[in-house]
Amino acid sequence: MRALTYHGSYDVRVDTVPDPILQDPDDIVLKITATAICGSDLHLYRGKIPELKDGDILGHEFMGIVVDTGSEVTTLQKGDRVVVPFVIACGQCFFCERQLFSSCETTNPDRGAIMNKKSVRSGAALFGYTHLYGGVPGGQAEYVRVPKANVGPIKIPQTLTDEQVLFLSDILPTGYQAAVNADIGPGSTVAIFGAGPVGLMSAACARMLGAETIFMVDHHPYRLEFARKTYDVFPINFDEVDPAEVIIENTSSRGVDAAIDAIGFEAKGSAIETVMTNLKLEGSSGKALRQCIAAVRRGGTVSVPGVYAGFIHGFLFGDAFEKSLIFKMGQTHVQRFLPELLEHIESGKLHPDVIITHRMPLAEAAAGYRIFDKKEDDCRKVVLTP
Repeated sequence: MRALTYHGSYDVRVDTVPDPILQDPDDIVLKITATAICGSDLHLYRGKIPELKDGDILGHEFMGIVVDTGSEVTTLQKGDRVVVPFVIACGQCFFCERQLFSSCETTNPDRGAIMNKKSVRSGAALFGYTHLYGGVPGGQAEYVRVPKANVGPIKIPQTLTDEQVLFLSDILPTGYQAAVNADIGPGSTVAIFGAGPVGLMSAACARMLGAETIFMVDHHPYRLEFARKTYDVFPINFDEVDPAEVIIENTSSRGVDAAIDAIGFEAKGSAIETVMTNLKLEGSSGKALRQCIAAVRRGGTVSVPGVYAGFIHGFLFGDAFEKSLIFKMGQTHVQRFLPELLEHIESGKLHPDVIITHRMPLAEAAAGYRIFDKKEDDCRKVVLTP
């Protein structure tokens, strides 16, 4: 089959690789009908995540048709059309029983990204996301093996198109969890840092949950304008102003109820942070988190769907303490949210497909990565079809 493979920083190629086969009784094999390039795929593309090996198949946002099932698969059959969560969970461990699926302690044989790991078990394996997270081949391919197929893949009615539901695999539940973690409800005020796909899904979900005012912070005018038109946000370009200062000025010198950091560790930081990161003296830029802490009112919440790794200087933990802030974060418990989000799509409350700007064949995936990475042609989201 053909699949998008990694060969080094900024070097991905569509190669011919062996077809996947069933390995465990609860596996399925899926024929991919649509897959997407995620913002977190760009961390891999830029060589920012360790334990990625030449030839690894990327991609964790995908859907398709079941073409083979293991003997213990009870929830699916050949011909079913499904979306697959990017998190691989067993459904039976301590964490899965508590619906903390991304913390599943049985699916990842690797160490994860915790630096101060001690003897704690790793969290869940992820599709196409390095040998820190199981080294499981991803779905930017013609076919993919899906482990633990009784837990997660959700059947899609024929009344919905692939594009309407594809983002159930990651960015829609990630944006929704970010909004839920931010405790957004009718009348809430929220600041979203990052107008990329996850930030846009966070805005969509915040609106659905009743947010009154949404501030959106980014420095790409085309993304801010799209967010303004689509989700009625208050756009803030951080190249032009101090976002937290503007937010405070427009919230009675109080701050917002919650801030969502949808940027993560590659936030545009200071020159010092850039040098420290390049020298491996720092794992992440703390710029977005510092802005979140500054922008939130006392007793408010900072919700972090953006990926972080390693340590951060200048975290301003003292400010967070003095303001009595709440922090909620982590990989998305995708399986928990799929049924209700599918209902919201069916009812017309959510339209995640509106963010798509580029539709390309899988054969052109390398070009899709370049366009998305460089923000060319006003790119918001790329969908690939084998």
